[in-house]
Amino acid sequence: MGKELNENTGFNVSIKTLMAIGFGMATIIGMWFALQADIAEAKTLPAPIPPSVSRMEFDMKDKNIRLSIENTEKAVEELKINLRRMEDKIDKLR
Repeated sequence: MGKELNENTGFNVSIKTLMAIGFGMATIIGMWFALQADIAEAKTLPAPIPPSVSRMEFDMKDKNIRLSIENTEKAVEELKINLRRMEDKIDKLR
């Protein structure tokens, strides 16, 4: 069985260990108070305004995306034409 703990049980702790425990507790307590101060400050700030997208902005973005897709389609078609030309030239060389 294990040792029984009672009023007469003793243990040894070094000064380094006590200092480390004290430093750790001071760090945690300091972080707690800093967090509480940040929360209190955040409560006094105005609420952020959610971003709203106007109809005009939405239409402009939609038009831009559609134009990008059309340009990509045109570029792909040009690449296909160039590829066919290259294949024809290779076939003539054979």
